[in-house]
Amino acid sequence: MMDLSTLPLPVTLAVCFLGGLLLGYAYFRALRKTTDLIIGGGSALLGLALTFGRMAMLAAGFYLAVLMGGSALLAALGGVLCAKALLLRQPRKVGA
Repeated sequence: MMDLSTLPLPVTLAVCFLGGLLLGYAYFRALRKTTDLIIGGGSALLGLALTFGRMAMLAAGFYLAVLMGGSALLAALGGVLCAKALLLRQPRKVGA
């Protein structure tokens, strides 16, 4: 297996930032789905599964980033926060 810490720093940071963007997008979409389930009176079991899935996905993503170093972890966190900002700017459709 390839040692991830041997990659050049700019490549590592770019990959971790993009990974953080994808991770954040998936996390906050699942959060929106969970809140829609709670508000709409949906399945509590599905909401619980989405919650645990979100947490596990985020922990696994950050664990992979920390294997690449502290700066990679910060880049992944920056990607997650940018994804949050982008998703909060999207207007929600009424009735969707």
